Amino acid sequence: MTLVAERSTSALPAVPDHPVYRAFEGLVKRWVRSAERSGRGRRAPGHVDRDLRVRVAAVREIADGVRTFTFVRRDGGQLPSWDPGAHVDVVLSSGAMRQYSLNSDPDDLSHYRVGVRLIEDGGGGSREMHALRVGDELILKGPRNAFPFIDSPGGYLFVAGGIGITPILPMLRDVARRELPWTLIYTGRTRASMPFLDELATIVAGHEDRVHLWPDDERGAPDPRRILELAPAGAALYCCGPPPMIESIRSALLVEHGPAGTIDTLHYERFSSLPVRGGEPFRVRLARTGEVVEVDAHTSALAAILREARPRAAYSCRQGFCGTCRVGVIAGEVDHRDRVLTPAERESHMMLCVSRAAGEVVIDL
Repeated sequence: MTLVAERSTSALPAVPDHPVYRAFEGLVKRWVRSAERSGRGRRAPGHVDRDLRVRVAAVREIADGVRTFTFVRRDGGQLPSWDPGAHVDVVLSSGAMRQYSLNSDPDDLSHYRVGVRLIEDGGGGSREMHALRVGDELILKGPRNAFPFIDSPGGYLFVAGGIGITPILPMLRDVARRELPWTLIYTGRTRASMPFLDELATIVAGHEDRVHLWPDDERGAPDPRRILELAPAGAALYCCGPPPMIESIRSALLVEHGPAGTIDTLHYERFSSLPVRGGEPFRVRLARTGEVVEVDAHTSALAAILREARPRAAYSCRQGFCGTCRVGVIAGEVDHRDRVLTPAERESHMMLCVSRAAGEVVIDL
């Protein structure tokens, strides 16, 4: 699953009851909460071992086409600490790297767990994951967090679409322990396709009235306006799922609350690459071979290169934040759209997954 989280703030007056003020206050509280967790035996976040050598300790089929994979360190030690919303990069035997949300308990560092839905017509990552067996060894990178879980005095509205429940589970565990107000809307094609239903029932025990299961075959497509009506007053909205679901909720927020409301309350992860917006055609010349790849207005440079010239080129997030598809730029004017390169690095590099160019760009590939 490919992920991206988007969080923005507007330039509005910072009065005490304004959402921006509350968000800042929440960030401070979150650091305090991390320290408190450390005091209960959880290691405080420190240096992250970028190459975690692990083995597969368990594989479980938990829904139609969905399996969980539990990883432990080969040396038997504890894994690096993480917060809800974090993911790991899984280095597959083919050399490909894919990102999956951690959905185990952040307070138990004896193992990591991820959930993967098999996508037969996808890029092949899920097929490789589903071929893993207990005892297999591989490397994880991370964990990293592109979907940070901030404190919200008004509580939370969680919206999960199918496998999008994976990053939401640790968030639910956290708010349930702290007895904060929350509501969960969980959608899917059918109940049989919706993973973690049994585990979810345990997490929310005593608060089943806050959970709304909306399988498409039983209730039809979810209504984004109805979803927003179920939010606790002043809640932060955390949404993970297919792009159409996210865009419908974003649109509903704009109608109900205006741009400022959308910016200050919505946190989300996508399952696929960002759509190209405002794109113009350009060419990519591969310096090592002289090959020229035409990139149309609606396609990323990465997708065009994978399709036409380098089918095994390295990539991971396809969202401009992981850095895997970074390449050197020899000539050309780049329209940088990533969130990882520093200003100095942008003088000589670009991210193929999101950045574009004017006319032609020559890259070291």
